[in-house]
Amino acid sequence: MQRTVLFSCLLALWAGALGQRVDVSEMDPDYYCKGRSDNEFFRKESPPDITEKKATETCQTYYRCVPGGGNLKLVSKSQCGFGMFFDVELQICEVRSKVTNCARWQKHSLPKPKWPIANDEVSNCPAGQIECGSEECLNQRLFCDGALDCRDGSDENICNDPETDPNAAAKCDVRQCLWEQGCFCSIDGTRIPGDLLPSQTPQMILVTFSGAVNEENFRIYEQIFKETTKNKGNDCTAKGTFFVSHAFTNYSAVQELHRRGHEIAVGSITNSASKTYWSNLTAADYEAEFDGARLITEKFANISQGEILGMRVPQGRVGGNEQFSMMIDWGFLYDSSLAAPRGRLPLWPYTLQHRMPHKCLGTDQNCPTRNFTAWEMVLNELDRRDDPEFSEALTGCHLVDQCANIVDPKQFRNFLDINLAHHYNTNRAPLGLHFQAAYFLTRKSFLREFANWVAEVAGRGDVYFVTMLQAISWMEAPTEIAALNNFPEWKNKCDPKGLPYCSLPNPCESKPPREHANEDRMFLYTCEDCPNAYPWLYDPLGNGALDPVL
Repeated sequence: MQRTVLFSCLLALWAGALGQRVDVSEMDPDYYCKGRSDNEFFRKESPPDITEKKATETCQTYYRCVPGGGNLKLVSKSQCGFGMFFDVELQICEVRSKVTNCARWQKHSLPKPKWPIANDEVSNCPAGQIECGSEECLNQRLFCDGALDCRDGSDENICNDPETDPNAAAKCDVRQCLWEQGCFCSIDGTRIPGDLLPSQTPQMILVTFSGAVNEENFRIYEQIFKETTKNKGNDCTAKGTFFVSHAFTNYSAVQELHRRGHEIAVGSITNSASKTYWSNLTAADYEAEFDGARLITEKFANISQGEILGMRVPQGRVGGNEQFSMMIDWGFLYDSSLAAPRGRLPLWPYTLQHRMPHKCLGTDQNCPTRNFTAWEMVLNELDRRDDPEFSEALTGCHLVDQCANIVDPKQFRNFLDINLAHHYNTNRAPLGLHFQAAYFLTRKSFLREFANWVAEVAGRGDVYFVTMLQAISWMEAPTEIAALNNFPEWKNKCDPKGLPYCSLPNPCESKPPREHANEDRMFLYTCEDCPNAYPWLYDPLGNGALDPVL
């Protein structure tokens, strides 16, 4: 229910995202847009003594700054849907009763240094230095180093976007990054690895599910990934990737998915619904959440160390440099949390050895800015229009669950075909179809349509349903379609046979962690021995260790 309400709020915001231009005589862009991000929404400034009750009269209306040609900006006006107000702090349209900041015209913001310097501005500091928000000049290298050096702390308030971090990783330079020397990058993210022709490039499809794995959705996965559904090009069964969140997961089912050749990745222990939680975690906290989740999965799904290499942060958030530092320190190969806007060409996955090749999407998103030897399996925006040529413009979605306008199986099939064609007919970047674990539980007709679509598309011969790790393996060794039948990285667990490791897992009953205090008891299903306590943060093996914050 909570997720449905959130999607409704976002769609209400998207519905007005196109907006209408506001005359400069009514709202001066020089006043409203100076130093403001294009992604930030705001209201028309009200008198300082306005009451919250009076302000509700215009609380449906919100504004943003948009390009106006050259270096100019214009103000664009939009409206929330019926029964909704704009929450300036959350930056979304929300149910009226939940919005209590109508009298506030802009989001609270932290002090910022005078950086980047606009084209029409001159810095007050010598070369190599930046002016703090508190007006002193400091060496550029002191900015975004994790220590507060400016008197107002503004040197650490521009560090969640590579376009504002003055010490961000270098942009891709194809003259310096040469394939023959083991380097690959793409200026805009659309370049095919190995510079293959699209006709020589396999169209990979990455089907992923995020959330707990239980007996009910395991049966759904069996219908999608049938033993008879095989990629015609190499006669291997279609594979998917599962970002497993810990609470309520049946680890015997995870073990069976792994035995069948699917990739198991981690989606955290707590799966917290708080966006600010994920944006502000330290590297140590990220280690507890994700390496802890990996330890739990390795132990109770009997997966060998070194096989779980991917992660996805819940709630569409990213943990910035802290998250990626943890990934390098603890041996994670890739993340799949960052979203990219739809463009003429979709993006290929990329490494963060160079600056990310797209804008940092999301309100108050904390994107990585520095150099990391990790992959980003980017989430391309999906087109949810019924007809891309003639339908009205609609903001897309990155998770299929967010495409709330898709209401019947025929429309769902059309959605799948349109997005596949966008990838297949251009640069054949992997098509990501990302679902929450419960998506098909209430959409049985969609499930039948999807299972049939997977079987039909896999039979084409140049389309492959593969895991995230398999896609990375191909990018590291680009191989033409004609030679893929014997591509070794895709032949492992090609067509697994046999029976599950156990048919009657142990139902390990435990006292729930405090985050699930509303549950009387919690069960962990595993083919392994039961733990002493329910595994959780700081006690991933369930030894019964005390929570350090108690």
